[in-house]
Amino acid sequence: MVGEETFLWSLRHRHHGESGAYRDCCEVLGIRRDGGGRLTIVFSDGPGRLVPDGFMPTGFVGTTEGGVLNLHEPGTVRALLDEARSRGWQPEETSAREMDGWTLFDAVARSRNVVPPS
Repeated sequence: MVGEETFLWSLRHRHHGESGAYRDCCEVLGIRRDGGGRLTIVFSDGPGRLVPDGFMPTGFVGTTEGGVLNLHEPGTVRALLDEARSRGWQPEETSAREMDGWTLFDAVARSRNVVPPS
């Protein structure tokens, strides 16, 4: 619940590949307002980025600099929702929208106090 609005969320892992040669691992967080549009926040692997790959627990995304978010925590999902809304996503939209989670990561990590001290 955010005020009077009900939001539902789910988390899944996605990857591409054939015959066990997996590549392009992603954590995919789906958020939608009950009766509204859907927001998909994707955290793809890449240089300096950490996503579950057999060594990290499911739902954890982070950077090699040390910041880590747990996408299973309701407070983290709420912080991502708030950041996405501040960047223009409106839950009233009827179409689905996808955002790169890494563009939200730093702001959310700061708000969750999970960034290493500088």
